[in-house]
Amino acid sequence: MRKGWIIASVFLALMLVLSACGGGQKTGSESDKNVLRVGTDAAYPPFEKQEGSGEITGFDIDVIKAIAEAEGLKVQVEHTGWDGLFEAVDSGKVDAGISAITITKKRKKKYDFSEPYFEAKQLILVPNDSDVSSLKDLKGKKIGVQSGTTGEIVVQKAFGKTYEGIRGYDDTPGAIDDLVIGRVDAVVADNGVVLDYMKKLPKGKFKTVEDNSFEPEFYGIMVKKGNKEVLDKINSGLKKIQEDGTFDEIYKKYFGQDS
Repeated sequence: MRKGWIIASVFLALMLVLSACGGGQKTGSESDKNVLRVGTDAAYPPFEKQEGSGEITGFDIDVIKAIAEAEGLKVQVEHTGWDGLFEAVDSGKVDAGISAITITKKRKKKYDFSEPYFEAKQLILVPNDSDVSSLKDLKGKKIGVQSGTTGEIVVQKAFGKTYEGIRGYDDTPGAIDDLVIGRVDAVVADNGVVLDYMKKLPKGKFKTVEDNSFEPEFYGIMVKKGNKEVLDKINSGLKKIQEDGTFDEIYKKYFGQDS
């Protein structure tokens, strides 16, 4: 009888443990619905960058946090890198991606995007004594671009995908650093990033060039194709912060003017 009582006690204890574990998992699952997991390439200031402490900051980060707050959600931001961002959305590792992502026809075939939240345009950055006044003047020169971005696309469209002068970089700051030391003759990148980086360059040493052939681009927040639940929440939150002035406050913080 003693042996039977011990077995029964062990069985009862095991059932209690399993029951407790099951309850915990349910709570966690419910909790996860209130967390928006977001991926970004934190090497694109002022839109996103990683501080020395590891914290990810920037315009995009403030925007997605404001959207989440407006929808009663918590947000977790993860640095995935640029290529890794698309993979993370594909695999479901993150719910959404925000990283100055231009909405293009090609990307819309595979992903869904929020309503546009930022209008951008490509700029050419060159030394101040450069005679470059348009994109076509870069023919024969070494051009730095961030690989996989619209900056690379416009250069390839102008000079061909096999143009030997294209220098691809993991991030735009890397391309600009090489411009400073003379490894490339120009950099083509989004205006927001170039203008922000200009603040750090030696005064009077570099200039920006606009080209009328560059079409306006619009950034959107990216989700996996068909993820309507998350997309609806993002669009709802975006509309709220645009209407209550929160978005304008964030925009002015980074760009010095209203959106």
